Amino acid sequence: MKVIVIGGGPAGMMAAITSAENGNEVILLEKMQTLGRKLLITGKGRCNITSSLDMQDFIKNTPGNGKFLYSCYQNYTNKDIIQFLKKQGLEVKEERGNRIFPVTDKSQDVLKSFTKRLKELNIEIRYNSKVEKILVDKDNRVLGVKVNNINLKSDKVILATGGKSYPLTGSTGDGYMLAKEIGHTIVKIKPSLVPLETYNTEMHKELQGLSLRNVQIKIIDLENKKSIYEDFGEMLFTHFGVSGPTILSSSAHLVRYKNIEEKLKAKNIKLIIDLKPALTEEKLEQRILRDFEELKNKKFKNSLDKLLPQKLIPQIINISNIKADKKVNEITKAERNRITFLLKNFEINIKGFRPIEEAIITSGGVSVKEINPKTMESKIVNGLYFAGEIIDVDSYTGGFNLQIAYSTGYTAGLLK
Repeated sequence: MKVIVIGGGPAGMMAAITSAENGNEVILLEKMQTLGRKLLITGKGRCNITSSLDMQDFIKNTPGNGKFLYSCYQNYTNKDIIQFLKKQGLEVKEERGNRIFPVTDKSQDVLKSFTKRLKELNIEIRYNSKVEKILVDKDNRVLGVKVNNINLKSDKVILATGGKSYPLTGSTGDGYMLAKEIGHTIVKIKPSLVPLETYNTEMHKELQGLSLRNVQIKIIDLENKKSIYEDFGEMLFTHFGVSGPTILSSSAHLVRYKNIEEKLKAKNIKLIIDLKPALTEEKLEQRILRDFEELKNKKFKNSLDKLLPQKLIPQIINISNIKADKKVNEITKAERNRITFLLKNFEINIKGFRPIEEAIITSGGVSVKEINPKTMESKIVNGLYFAGEIIDVDSYTGGFNLQIAYSTGYTAGLLK
């Protein structure tokens, strides 16, 4: 059987490898000059390959249609991708948060493992090959593709062109148009795993570059008095708002929240940061009391160094409405309680999402209702399969999205 795979990212490479291992004649079409360009920038260039969590937990960590991936995750697991890399000579290691990385800390070595296997299987790779059209007959069966004004015939086409995030890597949304032209529904494309903008612009200019570790975040819908998302870990202040692992994961949940755009405009979405999650309010108050006792003759502005990063101190002082030059021994119990509350409830109003070009992945894509979850085959066009980010599925940070690529790519590549 002749198989054409469109897209040379992790999903496309895995689909091509699986197809070839099942005895098919495979052509991999990539519109860029090299394969896996987006893979190279994952995990800040280190490549967070997958997670060590149980595969059931992968579904829990996929707010975007996680249950759709049940069969794919059974077909190809996190253990399978680790074994694949080991066979290619690349060992992995586990870091905090169940994250799996190559021991070399180089995403380039993960890509080399894929390209090595593609070469071993004699898979034909055609670069600078942008597909213009998927060819379909009157009975809605795949005939092949039109690429560089040439018709290439095939029995099966696997569409793995990625989303719209990081367009410089080749993810420019071409696949959506190809799928839409032959009858597929494209769920609205939105940025996911993306930094958030806030209304507190002046404050963020002062806090820009400040990284907070081991903090608890909560995103609240003020209108419904409902907690939308909670997480623990690291976050970062930027000139436009907030970023970092916990914030990126929150965006994946937030982007799918009902009437989110209207709620953001109405300033109904608030980020609450617990700066001292290891301490109860009572213990934190005792800690502040001890510090104040030790520093009782100092000014308030010079009394928080042991509790907070330098950049955050002026902000807490400002919000507390306690005069910066007030002597510590003059601070009242009510004022102390206010400081305690602020450290446990540092509030920021969320304005919106950064542009899709800055997102790690895309939310939206080809509707899962039109794809057979057991095979990844289109329910509309026979012989057309989907893999990776082009499908309307997306996860939190932590290696889950790359696992989606491997698992859907493997499933799409299986012999049918």
